[in-house]
Amino acid sequence: MLRIGDFSKLSRISIRMLRHYDEIGILHPECVDDFTGYRYYSESQLPLAGKIQALKSLGFGLSMIKEILGKYEDVQEMERFLILKRKELEGEAREIRQKLQFLDSTLKWMRKDGNLMDYNVTLKTLPERYVASVRQVIPAYDQEGLLWEIMCRELEGQNVQQAAPCYGMAIFHDEGHKEHDPDVEIQSMVVGTYQDTEHVKFKTVPPIQIASATYKGSYDQISRVNAAVANWVVENGYDFNGKSFCIYHVSPSDTSDPEELVTEVCFPVKKK
Repeated sequence: MLRIGDFSKLSRISIRMLRHYDEIGILHPECVDDFTGYRYYSESQLPLAGKIQALKSLGFGLSMIKEILGKYEDVQEMERFLILKRKELEGEAREIRQKLQFLDSTLKWMRKDGNLMDYNVTLKTLPERYVASVRQVIPAYDQEGLLWEIMCRELEGQNVQQAAPCYGMAIFHDEGHKEHDPDVEIQSMVVGTYQDTEHVKFKTVPPIQIASATYKGSYDQISRVNAAVANWVVENGYDFNGKSFCIYHVSPSDTSDPEELVTEVCFPVKKK
């Protein structure tokens, strides 16, 4: 039998964690001295300790490890657990990549001067337009591409002629920012008359007055551009007057380099 200190050294698990594992039912000592309260482990428990450490290194939490240990010998169940964990880690990796891109973008912005008003805000009126439109609730803002895929797929047989400029844009219909399931509409200006499809609707959009700022680079800048436009609106005596939207002058379909993207952030406004 091994005292807890010796088992701790051999398993490379701290004494504190061994006590915690005992409390939550993952790894009980072989026996506990009734008089002294000392915990004793056997050498045969070292493989179990190794399994726990291996599962922790894969990112599993203790509650999940407890469940997995009960099915450790079932190959199919183990494969299912590992596949689920892989998908979870892939999602975390995507989030980390996005944060790194945002950090890089912020560093570039700060080195240029860090002045919000580097973004030139203008007041203008978009003309009346005849557009193809798709509006749906999507899982997240960065999955807007799903809507463009729908539009391309459903218009493939109609030989739709794009206007120049086409004012390809995304309109955000929710009252505020949504963490999940935003209501987004995409529009593209077209020439001619066409039949609606299952998801694509054709309509005439009236002219609209907007305050806007155009910037080049990744979408991580949008919050700073929003702030620049908001400052301009307030300082020049205007009120916000409708749903914000973005016009994509150079979109992801035009370039694979995020630094080559050109986006115009637009807010409908009216004079106070």
